[in-house]
Amino acid sequence: MKIDLGKILTRSWQIIWNYKVLWIFGILAGFANSNGGSNNNSRSSNGDDSPFTGNTDQFIEQAREFFQQYMLIIIAVCAVLLILSFVFFALGMMGRIGILKGVYKVENGATSLIFAELWSESMPYFWRFFGLNFLIGLAFLIILLPAIIIGVATAGVGFACLLPLVCLLVPVGWAVSIILEQAQAAIVAEDLTMFDGFKRGWEIAKSDIVGMIVLSLVLGIGGGIIGVIIALPIIGAMVPLIFSMGMGNFRMGDALPPTAWISLVCGGLYLPILLGLNGILTAYMKTAWALSYLQLTKPTESTPILAQADA
Repeated sequence: MKIDLGKILTRSWQIIWNYKVLWIFGILAGFANSNGGSNNNSRSSNGDDSPFTGNTDQFIEQAREFFQQYMLIIIAVCAVLLILSFVFFALGMMGRIGILKGVYKVENGATSLIFAELWSESMPYFWRFFGLNFLIGLAFLIILLPAIIIGVATAGVGFACLLPLVCLLVPVGWAVSIILEQAQAAIVAEDLTMFDGFKRGWEIAKSDIVGMIVLSLVLGIGGGIIGVIIALPIIGAMVPLIFSMGMGNFRMGDALPPTAWISLVCGGLYLPILLGLNGILTAYMKTAWALSYLQLTKPTESTPILAQADA
């Protein structure tokens, strides 16, 4: 193993503690790590409570009338969700770039980091980051979409047949995520195109396969455990609501019971804290990946990193 894991983990904490502006970029980077989907509330009720009742023809007719009546609203909601998804994903990319840029500047001797300066210096890399992450996500979607369609069309039977493919995609996705981390670091440090960056990321990752696997496991498992711990207050805040629903005190259309309001208020109060803690965790993990790149490429001479850090 070529990387010094202990030094990476220790130095990562020193950097994010001394340069807390990276926490902000960590919060932004967290937007690209989550799926950001909306929560759909399923309506489960008896007979007359359902808006679509009767035989198939009635269902189709009611569905057609429903979509005709609310078509503009549905289109508007979909458009807003699409725009919001793009905005949050874009902020996530800027967060990742800002962390990398900040780490390189610190390791090059910078004594302070300014948010506006890091943001400005990160802009030239945005579309390369966006394109690389989008294409990788699209590739996995193209692979998984036929499997999902087959599974739905066969009422779930196809999922069992495609289980080996899904199992194969897990390690492949893990490997691609490691290469992607190094590729993103190379794009910022060496000012590469997204395709050259991915190629460079592959070269760096394979130069220390064991080290990359160990670092990925440490950050993945450790980050997962810490993520669960910082989410425990939110889970606890939902207990009164779950208890109320279990007791049958909460039905769709009724006024919210006091227990539901307690859950909403407590969850709302803790949400900013959760975002902040998750931002710190994300900043730490991205800093560790940036330092692993620096160790493996050993930029001790006149390299593009120095020029880019002073850009």
